[in-house]
Amino acid sequence: MEMTGRRAVLAGFLATGALALPGCATIGRPSQTDLIESLLMLSSQRAFARLTQPDGFWDSQVARINLPVLFGRPGSVAQKVFRSPLFKEKLQRELNRVAEDGARVAAPLVYDAVRSLTVTDALALLRGGDTAATTFLRQSMGSGLVNVMIPELDRVMRVAEDPILNTAVSALAGVNMADAAHALALEADNAIWYEIGAQEADIRAHPESTHDAGLIAALKAASAL
Repeated sequence: MEMTGRRAVLAGFLATGALALPGCATIGRPSQTDLIESLLMLSSQRAFARLTQPDGFWDSQVARINLPVLFGRPGSVAQKVFRSPLFKEKLQRELNRVAEDGARVAAPLVYDAVRSLTVTDALALLRGGDTAATTFLRQSMGSGLVNVMIPELDRVMRVAEDPILNTAVSALAGVNMADAAHALALEADNAIWYEIGAQEADIRAHPESTHDAGLIAALKAASAL
C-alpha cells in the first residue's frame, strides 16, 4: 500500500469511528479521543501495577530512583554519613520503597486526567514517537503528581521512623522530613512518567497484548505510515 493510501486508511478509521473502543466511548466525544484514552489508560495501569508492587521502583529498568540531589549537599556531618556506599544503598532502597506509596496516591490522579483529556490531533499522537501520548499527558498535568505525592510521602516517612532515613535527614543542616519528601516527590514524578512511557512504547511495539481490536488496528496502521 502506498504511503498516501495508508494515511487514508488510518484517517478513515478515525473519521468513521471504526476504531472506537468498547467501554470507552461516551456520547459526544470523538472516537479518536477514545483511542488515545485507551492507549494512555492501559499504559498507566500497567505502569502503576508494576510500581506499586514490592520493590516496584527498585526493580524497574527505567524507574529506579537515584538519591535526590538534596542528599548530596555539602557539610562535614553529611560527608561523613554519606561516605559509606552501604549506607547510601540502604537509603536509596528505602526511598524507592517509600515512593511506592507516592505512586498509589498518584494513580487515581492520572486515571482521572486520562478520562478528561482533550485531544485535538489524535492522528499526530498515534503517528508520534514511542512515548508521544505519555508526553502529551504529562505536559497537560504539569506538577500535579508532585503536589499530590508530597504530603503522602511526608506522612509515610515520619510514620516509618526508618533509622537510615532519619540519620540521613538529620545529617543535613537546615533540612527536615518535609524537604526530603519534596525532593523524593520530584524524583518519583520523573520515575512514574518514565514507566508510563515505557509501557506505552511496549504497547506500540506489541499492540496484540491489549486484546483490543480497535486499538490494535489503529497502532498498526499508524506504525505503517
